[in-house]
Amino acid sequence: MFNRMSTKKGFATKAIHAGQDPLQWSHCAVVAPIVLSTTFRQDGPGEHRGYDYSRSGNPTRNVLETCLAALDGGKYGITFASGLGATTVVTSLVPTGDHIISGDDIYGGTNRFFQRCLCTHSVEVTFVDTVDVNNIVAAVKPSTKMIWLETPTNPLLKLVDIKAVTEAVKKINPKIIVVVDNTFLTCYYQKPLELGADIVVYSLTKYMNGHADVIMGAAITNRDDIGERLKFLQNAMGVVPSPFDCSMVNRSLKTLELRMQQHMKNGLAVAKFLQSHPHVEKVIHPYLPSHPQHELALRQTSGHSGMVSFYLKGDSKKFLKALNVFTLAESLGGYESLAELPSVMTHSSVPEETRAILGINDQLIRLSVGLETEKDLLADLDQALKACQ
Repeated sequence: MFNRMSTKKGFATKAIHAGQDPLQWSHCAVVAPIVLSTTFRQDGPGEHRGYDYSRSGNPTRNVLETCLAALDGGKYGITFASGLGATTVVTSLVPTGDHIISGDDIYGGTNRFFQRCLCTHSVEVTFVDTVDVNNIVAAVKPSTKMIWLETPTNPLLKLVDIKAVTEAVKKINPKIIVVVDNTFLTCYYQKPLELGADIVVYSLTKYMNGHADVIMGAAITNRDDIGERLKFLQNAMGVVPSPFDCSMVNRSLKTLELRMQQHMKNGLAVAKFLQSHPHVEKVIHPYLPSHPQHELALRQTSGHSGMVSFYLKGDSKKFLKALNVFTLAESLGGYESLAELPSVMTHSSVPEETRAILGINDQLIRLSVGLETEKDLLADLDQALKACQ
């Protein structure tokens, strides 16, 4: 959906007002209504007022998509029934028999989809360490049509230089599509389109919605050819979200700026606390000077979310079971703090040999630091770390 809100407006202003004009409704509702109708009356055969069938277009979904595009500085915002639904549709841009280069440290569900689903459509995927741009360049083939990046990566929080990757692959073949999964940082802390990416992908389930009560995905782009094609595929493949869920995410975007600021504050406090704890081997957080790509974090992003990973000295299962404020659960990005063991939870579908190479072992803990009071989070981690020895 075309974004008409000026890019000069502040983030919170766009989140609150883009796509939300009360004058688009005859009743001038300030909060966009939830339009549940699956079909719409036509003035004559083939003569409708913008909507004919809700899979093809829905007023509530349209409001959300317009707002999402504005927040990323994009022209088209397209939403899907899940983050993996977005991945499925975006990778459908790659013809049968062609090639995708993907980061090796990515969300387990994406890895599973690439390895077990795309192969049935004869799409080849090569996994490389995308931290080094040279690895990507070396993997490019004449059949390469897409580069799939996560930055920060999941769960090791490695960073990928989006601008450097984009410039390098476009020199080889300007038609290669660069996709960035921006779920961990959101459009508040990182703007991949401004760094040269063609498409930004989100699991809106995570920080963008931020309340652990909606599953949805999105893709944002500035390119007319890609935007129109994704809109077609959204309708043709039917991977659409419900109007109710769209309304929920639209509501959540209004507080995204405030939530992300608090996630960063709490997450950095947790990272610094863990770094000084005797029962912790190593802490991974891009805004710690100890992170090997700390300089890139400062240059490419304006902040970090509540994602923290660390290697534990002790029994990981005892640690996780001892937590009280943190909840042992998968997912991330909600107001509640979560802790998980990637090796047997979110990344269990990643081949064991790949996990071993990456360092996703039973000592690696991934935290999604929420919005609780900082001292309570630190106290909970401290008692659980002592209990696991």
